[in-house]
Amino acid sequence: MIRRYGLFALVVALGLAAGLRDGFDRWVAATVLPPVLVETSVEVHDRHGALMRVFPVENGRVRLALRLNQVDAGYLDMLVTYEDKRFYRHAGVDPVALLRAAAQALWQQEIRSGGSTLTMQVARLLENSGTGRWPGKMRQIRVALALERRLTKAQILELYLNHAPYGGPLEGLRAGTLAWFGKAPARLTQAEAALMVALPQSPETRRPDRHPAEARAARDRVLTRLDAPEQDLKAAIPTAMKPMVRLAPHLADAARREDPLAPRHDLTLDAGMQRQVEALARRAVKGQPRGVSAAIVVADHRSGDILASVGSPAYAAEDGALGFVDMTRAIRSPGSTLKPFIYGLAFDQGLAHPDTLIDDSPVAFGSYAPQNFDGQYRGELTVREALQLSLNIPPVLLTQELGPARLMASLRQGGARPQLSGKPGLAVALGGVGLTLNDMVQLYAGLASGGRAQPLVWRKGTEKQPERRMMSRAAAWQVGHILAGITPPPGTAARPGQIAYKTGTSYGHRDAWAIGFDGAHVVGVWLGRPDGTPVPGAFGGDLAAPLLFETFGRLAATRSPLPVPPPETLILSTASLPKPLQRFRPRDAAFTGDARAPMVTFPPDGAVLRQSGDGIPLKWRAGVLPMTVLVNGAPVLTGVRRRDAMLSTLGPGFSRIQVIDATGRGAAVEIRLD
Repeated sequence: MIRRYGLFALVVALGLAAGLRDGFDRWVAATVLPPVLVETSVEVHDRHGALMRVFPVENGRVRLALRLNQVDAGYLDMLVTYEDKRFYRHAGVDPVALLRAAAQALWQQEIRSGGSTLTMQVARLLENSGTGRWPGKMRQIRVALALERRLTKAQILELYLNHAPYGGPLEGLRAGTLAWFGKAPARLTQAEAALMVALPQSPETRRPDRHPAEARAARDRVLTRLDAPEQDLKAAIPTAMKPMVRLAPHLADAARREDPLAPRHDLTLDAGMQRQVEALARRAVKGQPRGVSAAIVVADHRSGDILASVGSPAYAAEDGALGFVDMTRAIRSPGSTLKPFIYGLAFDQGLAHPDTLIDDSPVAFGSYAPQNFDGQYRGELTVREALQLSLNIPPVLLTQELGPARLMASLRQGGARPQLSGKPGLAVALGGVGLTLNDMVQLYAGLASGGRAQPLVWRKGTEKQPERRMMSRAAAWQVGHILAGITPPPGTAARPGQIAYKTGTSYGHRDAWAIGFDGAHVVGVWLGRPDGTPVPGAFGGDLAAPLLFETFGRLAATRSPLPVPPPETLILSTASLPKPLQRFRPRDAAFTGDARAPMVTFPPDGAVLRQSGDGIPLKWRAGVLPMTVLVNGAPVLTGVRRRDAMLSTLGPGFSRIQVIDATGRGAAVEIRLD
C-alpha cells in the first residue's frame, strides 16, 4: 500500500512538475517582446568610408549601428568576464547570480547587486525600465528568457553593444568610443576597454568629464578583477567628451533630404580635405564686415567627383552671416568669371584668336553703354591682354557678334543652369545672369577638361552622365593658357603658369569670386553676404583669389600640371595670323567691309591742320546714332545725334580721333595740328 501511494505521489509530482514546466513555457512563449530593431543614427561617410556626419535619433540621442565583428575581441572577452561570465551557458537568467542577489536583498533589506545577466540588461535597455524594484526585475527576467529563445547569443550581445549608455546622449559602444577616445571600437587598449565596460552601469555618475574620480575607480575595479598590469591602472582618463563629427553639414543635409529612409549616405568628398577647407573658410571671414560669408567647392575635373564643399564658414546664424544658407547653391551674379567662356566661343566661331587685336574704347548699344571697372580705356590691344586685364568692352563686343542666346546655350551645354528673367541681352557678358558656385565650378571643370563637360557629382555610386562638348579642345586650351598667365596674388607660393584662374566682382560689390584649375582639380571660391547686401570694397582679386590659392596649396600632394596644347591649336603672333584674325571686326565686315559702319569724312586721315578759334570740324557718315567721339582714347562727346561736331579741345601735335556708333562700330583718323 505504501509502495502504491509512493508511486502515486511520484506520478502526481511529475505531473505537477510537467504542468509547471508547460505553464512556464507558455508564460515565456506568450511574452510580448519590445522592438529589437530600434532606430539608429543616420550616418554620412566620405569616399574612403570615414565618418563625416551623424544625425541623432529621438530626443537628440546618438546611437550608432555596430556589428559584432567591428568590435575589439579583447573588449568582448572583458565584458563577458566582468558582467556575465556564464553568458554563453545560461538561458537568459543566471540562477547563481539571482540567488546571490536575493540573499543580499533579504539580508540588507535592499537590492545591493542585481544579479542581472547581459540578456537581462538588454531587456532593460530595450524597454527603458528601471532595475531597483522586483516587478521590474521580474519583467526583465521574462523578457530575457524570451529573448534567449528567439535570438542567438551573438544577436543578444550585438543588441547590448548598440544600446548600452555611455553618458549624456551617447548610446551604444561605437558612440561611446568615438566620443571618449575619438576612435572606433575595433582597437581598444585594455584601459579603454575597461572604462567602456564600467560606464554603462552608471553612465552619469561615472562620466569622465564630470566625475573623473568615480570613472577611474570604476575602471580600475574592472582592471583589478581581471589582473591587468599596473601600467593600465596608470592610464589617463579622458577629460572631455569629443563632439560628434560634423563635416559638410549642408551637403549631408541635402543627402538626407534626397533619400530620407537611407541609414547611410556615402559621398565623394574627402574628409581630410573637407576639414582643411572648412578651416580656410572660417579664417577667411575673420576680420570681415558683419554678415560676410564664404563658400568653397573643390572637385576633381578628371573624374567629376566633388572632393570638398563648404556652404558657409559656420553652420549657424553667427555674426549675421546666415550660416544655414548653403551658398554653393545660392543664385548670384558671376561678374567677370563668365568672360573666359565668351572668348572660348569667339575662338571656336573664328571671330578671334588670343593674339587678335581688339579695340577697348567707349561704346554704346542703344541705351546700354558698358564701361570698364576702372573707367579707363586701353585702345587697341590683343584679346589675350583684354581677358587677363578683365576689360569689359571687348567681351561685350564679342557677345554682340556671338549673340547672347548662344552664350546662354553654351552655359547650359556645360552643365550650368543660368537663371534669367526675360530675353538675354548683352549684360549677360558682364554677369547679368544668375548662377551658383556649383554652376561656375561645373563650367570651369569643363574648360579644364578640354571643353568636355561632365556633371560633377557628390554622391558615391552616382551614374556618370555622358560628356557634352561645350567648346573645342583647342579653344579650351587657349582660354586656359591665357588664364594661367595671370599673375598670382601677392604672398602665394604659386608661379604664373601653374594655375589658370579668373576673378570676378558683381555689380555693387555684392559677390567676390575666384575660380581656377590645374591639371587635376578645379576650385571655386565665393565671398559676400547671403542676403545680397553690398560689401563695400570687396573685390574678387583681393578677397577670393588669395583664398583660392590657399585652397590649391592644400592640394599640393595631388596637383597636376596644366596640359600641353592639342596639335590642332593655332599658335601664331598677330602679324602671322590670317588677315581676318589679325584685328577683330564684326562678322559681316570680316571680309567685305561694313557699309553700315561710320566713316569719318572730315578731316581725312593724316591731315595737317591749323588751329582755329572755333575748333576743328568733324564730319562722318553712316553709323547708328547716337555717336560717341573720343580723342586719344578719352571720350569728349557722347550721345551725339547728328553727323557732325566741332572739336575745340585739340592741342598742337598729333591726335587720334574716333567715332563710335550705338552698335559699337567705329572709325578713326589721325591728324596733326600746327
